[in-house]
This record gives sequence, C-alpha cells and structure tokens, in this order.
Amino acid sequence: MGEQRKILVVDDNELFRESVCETLRRLGHAIESAVDGRSALAQLTPGRYDLIVSDMKMPGMSGIELLEQAKKIDPEVPFLIITAYGAIETAVEAMKKGAFDFIQKSDSLIRELEMTVERTLDYQQLKRENRRLTQELQKRWQFVGSSPAMHEVTLLIGSVAESRSTVLITGESGTGKELAARSIHLKSKRSGGPFVKINCAALPEGLIESELFGHEKGAFTGALRQKKGMFENASGGTLLLDEIGEMPLPAQAKLLRVLQEREVHKVGGDEPIEVDVRVIATTNRMLEQEITDGQFREDLYYRLNVISVHLPPLRDRLEDLPELAEFFIRKFNRENGFGVEGIDQEGMTVLKRHSWPGNVRELENAIERAVVLTKTGTIGKELFNFKRTGTSGRPSGSDLEAGITVAEAEKRLIYRTLESCGQNRTKAADMLGISIRTLRNKLNEYGSDNDGGEGEE
Repeated sequence: MGEQRKILVVDDNELFRESVCETLRRLGHAIESAVDGRSALAQLTPGRYDLIVSDMKMPGMSGIELLEQAKKIDPEVPFLIITAYGAIETAVEAMKKGAFDFIQKSDSLIRELEMTVERTLDYQQLKRENRRLTQELQKRWQFVGSSPAMHEVTLLIGSVAESRSTVLITGESGTGKELAARSIHLKSKRSGGPFVKINCAALPEGLIESELFGHEKGAFTGALRQKKGMFENASGGTLLLDEIGEMPLPAQAKLLRVLQEREVHKVGGDEPIEVDVRVIATTNRMLEQEITDGQFREDLYYRLNVISVHLPPLRDRLEDLPELAEFFIRKFNRENGFGVEGIDQEGMTVLKRHSWPGNVRELENAIERAVVLTKTGTIGKELFNFKRTGTSGRPSGSDLEAGITVAEAEKRLIYRTLESCGQNRTKAADMLGISIRTLRNKLNEYGSDNDGGEGEE
C-alpha cells in the first residue's frame, strides 16, 4: 500500500458514490465526497486534493463542466471521469478538456477503478519527483552572486531560455560558460531532453565531422559500424559546442549548413537526417579578431551569435567574493564532512586584492585547498598564497625581469602555471585561457612534450 492520498469523489447517486468511496478507502486513501458539481467546487482549493473522481452525468453540472471549472481553481489536480458503458465520444471529449483518464461503468468497474486510481496517483508522484529534481538541478546549475553584473546575466539567461534561438556565450576561461549553457537548457522547454557537450578543442581534426554528424559503416578505415553523431544524440535537447573558436575551417562550413538546414549528413551517407537541436556555443576567444585573421567564418559567427551572453570576469564583480567563498566552503564541507565556518577578515582581504586571472574556477580551487587544510574553524590569510601574479594581475618583479623576450616570458608563464596545477595540462590550459591543443603545441616547441600528455584529464 502506497502513501495515503486525499481524493474527492463526486456523484449524485448516493449508493454508487458510497461504493466508490469505500473502494478507495480500502486502498488506504483519505476520501471526501460531494453530491454534485457545485458542492465539489465549493470544497475545492489549490492543492487540497491529490485526485478528483467524478461521474459524467449529473444534474445541474456535468462531469465535463466540473472538470473545466476545477482546472481553473487547481490546474495540477488530476481528474478521472466515470462514464456510461459505450460512451467513448464523451470520454474522448473529457480527455481533450484535461481529464487524465476515464472509467466505463461495467461489471469490472471496481477493479478498473482501483487500477486507474493507483496508476494516476503513481503518475502524479513521478511528476512531483521530476519537478523536485529539476528544481534541484536548476539550483546546482545557477550562478552565485548578487552583483549588478550577475543580476543582468541571470535575467538574460532566463529570457534566452524561452526561445529556440542559437546562443553564443563569451567570457574568459573560468567564468562559468558551461554553467550558463546548462542553466539555459534547464530553464527551457527542452529541459527534459538530452544536454550533450562536445569540446571542439579536444577532438582530433580528422574525427570532428564523424563526432558531430556521425558516419556510416565503412565510410573510412576503422568505421566498423554505423555511428550516430552528437547532433543526433542531442535531438530534442541542447548541443553545447564548447570552445567553438578551436574548430577547423572545413568543419565550420559543414556546421553552418546544419544550422541553416537543420539536417545532418553522416560521413559516407547519402540521405539527410532531420535534427531538432538547440545549439549553444562558447568561446574565450575574440571571434571578431579570428574572423579578421581568417581563422573563423564570418557567416558562421553571425549564425551562432543570434543571442549573445557575455560573462564578466571575477575581478569585475569582486562584491560577489564573500557569497562565492561561502558557497564553495559549504560545498567542500558537505563533500568531505568538514566543519569550516568561514574566512577571517584578513583572509577575505587577500582574496579581494587578488586579480583572479583564472576567475571563479581559480577561486574554487583556492577555497578547496584551504578547506581541506583547515578542516574546522576559520580559514586564515596564510592559506591563500597566490605566487603567480601580484595584486595588480601583472607578473611581479620576481617573476619577470626587464629585457627578456615576449616568447621567453610566455614560456616561463606556461611552466609556472603547469607547476601550480601539479602538471595537470587541462587545468593549466584553462587558467592560461588557451586550448589543450595550443598548450601541447607550445610544449612541443620547448621540447617538453615527450610523455604524450601526462597530467591531462
């Protein structure tokens, strides 16, 4: 027997009404009744009942009329109609008006009633659980901070989510571009569909088309079976093209065609496949400059940039630091079972003086380290040691001396960032604002990439 639910039974026939009420009581539910539609409406308030079971034919107000009025008071309450045997047309009309299901009067009425009521209540429970999980996901993928800059971004995301338009999210590395994309998806009508992310910088050039559009068996060496592409996998949902500025020009041309025609061609395939996908692209590059340099297609840029969302760097919203720090402290306390209470005043002063080249991601890493080392009590300033840059965001005098070349300065910065990230190249690339491919190329130039990618996630 499941959780007890409150059900309203409406019927003008006293014997039949009591029979229905008794059947539902045996199922363990709390039952109230009404002799007609007007009495039922007088008893109905939003959220009072988990289900209404009503006869179709009643004096004064029919079951369908009651259904229409009840939905105005409580749109969420499910409604079951009991009809005369064979009255299919009437039952169909009730379903069109919003009834969840109908039950025909017959010799098996009691059994049908029990099964339909339980099925309806189970469905409502699933809807409530889905709504709760969606709300939890939305909380997880929402921005922290009440600064004017973030308030504006949050409002824009809420407005953008309602449309199907393509979105281009720009901002420095670590500002939360993927977070913004997921937030748009979860607030949209596509939230029940898939959210598929593809990192354009991490794909080998020869496989980009296959990954995006799929391939037919035998399309190329190694294509041992047919494969769906990311566009097909994201059908009915959202496709995130992360680091779109890293996509090679030939693939850009084919992506443009997909956005224009809303259909894909598998590699080695002849027939187009229609796709229903909302595309969101992110970049930390200046695509306008990439267009000028001939590295990015101007027509693709305008196709992607239908709606633009720019995420401000953390240094431009330092008033959000205390709220962000508190959020991350709670997160790492919860994950590790620690009891850190907060950051002392001197510690917060150090945070506010830092320039945050790695933005919110850098702050999260700094807070995680401090929480793990503190475990309980208050975090002090000694746990925040930002060696890579001075408070102005420029390399300090001890890092760089006058007279060295820009290339040498770049090399030192890359090595120091790798060192600060424990040689994790993915994190280092994020902090430097470059792709992992660019970082590998730089290390190759320095003769330091002989291990094939140690430290990559």
